[in-house]
Amino acid sequence: MSITYKNAQEIEGMRVACRLAAEVLDYLAPHVKPGVTTNEIDRLAAECMARQGSVSATLGYQPPGYPPYPKSLCTSLNHVVCHGIPNDKPLKKGDIMNVDVTVIKDGWYGDTSRMYMVGEPSIAARRLSAITFESLWIGIMKVRPGARLGDIGSAIQKFAEGHGFSVVREFCGHGIGRNFHEEPQVLHYGKPGTLEELKPGMTFTIEPMLNAGRREVKEFGNDGWAIVTKDHSLSAQWEHTVLVTETGCEVLTLSAECPPPPAFYTDVHGTPALAA
Repeated sequence: MSITYKNAQEIEGMRVACRLAAEVLDYLAPHVKPGVTTNEIDRLAAECMARQGSVSATLGYQPPGYPPYPKSLCTSLNHVVCHGIPNDKPLKKGDIMNVDVTVIKDGWYGDTSRMYMVGEPSIAARRLSAITFESLWIGIMKVRPGARLGDIGSAIQKFAEGHGFSVVREFCGHGIGRNFHEEPQVLHYGKPGTLEELKPGMTFTIEPMLNAGRREVKEFGNDGWAIVTKDHSLSAQWEHTVLVTETGCEVLTLSAECPPPPAFYTDVHGTPALAA
């Protein structure tokens, strides 16, 4: 059963947590450059959270069957699909990296991720990131009361595969609120008109992971967390947390320096407002 947050105070708690998560990514942007280690990115994020009065949801997180996650965020480079653990290896020109941040503020969880370009990545790498970003917003456009979760996944899959990319199946979006992961699961593939109906007050993430090659993935190394593309092709991910409203959708993880939605979204919906 999916959890809904209809109380105004509850929704405001989610708005604050989500905005703070996005502001961590804003803060990190100028520091993502060649020669900087992902451990340094992690340290800077932890400092930013401390100044906000938030804490990392990932540090020490331990779902069943996993070791405790050791860092304050995830840094997934190039062929790493998700859950990359920061380390002492310096970033290099041409890398692409997803940084995934979840903060807790006053018991509420805010979850978002962005792609960062290190130096000048290849045209193919930049295109993968751009299409993944657009696929996120294609999915967001489907969020409204009465729609189905399958509408979101189907739209993302059709758009991504239409541009020659594959959609990772093993990981998905999720409900979020007072807990890091709640129902429903939000698949990034599927059939329209299927799965759970969306209702006002639902909060969940949409976070498509697209691969430049085949969709198959595998575990990497022995850290128990990092997932890579099986064919070593590049992977990209973007993520927002959204709220189903009475009339449509509110994107909660926006911030002053967050990349703006694509023109196809703003032409229909206008520019989404930032959470107060």
